Amino acid sequence: MGASEFMRAALEEAALGQGTTSPNPPVGAVVVTGGEIVGRGHTQPPGGDHAEVGALREAGERARGATVYVTLEPCDHTGRTPPCTDALIEAGVAAVRFAVLDPAPAADGRGDRHLADAGIDVERGDGEAEAERQLAGYLKHRRTGLPLVVVKFAASLDGRIAASSGDSRWVSGPQTLAWAHRNRPTLDAIVVGSNTVVVDNPQLTARPGGTADGVHQPLRVVLDSRGRTPADAAVLGGGSATMIVTTDASSPAWRAGMQQAGAEVLLLPAADEHLDVEALLAELGGRGMLTVLFEGGGVVLGTLFDRRLVDRVHAVIAPVVIGAGDAPSAVAGRGAERMAQAPRLRDLTVERLGDDTLISGIPVWPDGDGSTEQHEEA
Repeated sequence: MGASEFMRAALEEAALGQGTTSPNPPVGAVVVTGGEIVGRGHTQPPGGDHAEVGALREAGERARGATVYVTLEPCDHTGRTPPCTDALIEAGVAAVRFAVLDPAPAADGRGDRHLADAGIDVERGDGEAEAERQLAGYLKHRRTGLPLVVVKFAASLDGRIAASSGDSRWVSGPQTLAWAHRNRPTLDAIVVGSNTVVVDNPQLTARPGGTADGVHQPLRVVLDSRGRTPADAAVLGGGSATMIVTTDASSPAWRAGMQQAGAEVLLLPAADEHLDVEALLAELGGRGMLTVLFEGGGVVLGTLFDRRLVDRVHAVIAPVVIGAGDAPSAVAGRGAERMAQAPRLRDLTVERLGDDTLISGIPVWPDGDGSTEQHEEA
């Protein structure tokens, strides 16, 4: 059973905050009385109102005796803001319907119990599946300390991401590019390898509608173990924050140049002749980042798949055949020796983006006995 009408409205509110709330969850809430929504709210950037408080403020006195629909269990602890449970009780609401229990140690069902003890009619589960998908980054982070790892690539029908010369402009079409820019503001970080920077020179900014003005910008992260990024790379400009992740194989002079260009330089250990991506994920998770997108290239994505670190895949397939045995593939790495070892996607969705096809899903890896292992998102 899907979300109710009013929980869908709360989910729509929550979507307005995605990418801007970390390390807090992007939550949405609506206040309903007499079958009418009288207040809406979504989580503001850290230090600002939580969803319930914003919705109650908009509802005013009409919140008394109302039902509140919220996508996550209301918080019952004091952080940068007071508990939402207290705000709901003081507003005199009659009922609370929330979608998902908060797994954070400070929560653990406390909000649910506090509201019930105060005489409020509390139920959970309305829109649970939808809310778990929307809150996947937060839920994983609170359970593991790590961000949700999303992999995105655009490939030809024969699995190539560029021609044999390295030219990759453009494998996919303009509708795919527009989709990518609409998606970027919902992210905490976008990660690419140095080869992508050298060959494509991307800005990696979010420009929905063609402009970055007033748009949340994710952190731009470049994995560059040996120091290949030039000082005039587009990823260093545009006013958005950039992190260059490298190893001691790069020169101190180059690292100083990256800092002078405005980038933060993070020195990490190497693993298997490449950057230790697990150490990177731990660093990003430690900074409170909930959702991180890896855009390539094939070596970076191959490392993630080899280590079973991928939580979600967005694969754009373009109606073009490149051929050429030495053309780069979307995913490199060691890969699977046998088909039975290859991960397959569950919870598939398929969407047309102009002439391109977007296939999204959650990878499931076979384990040693032939059954499957899937990453937990909720």
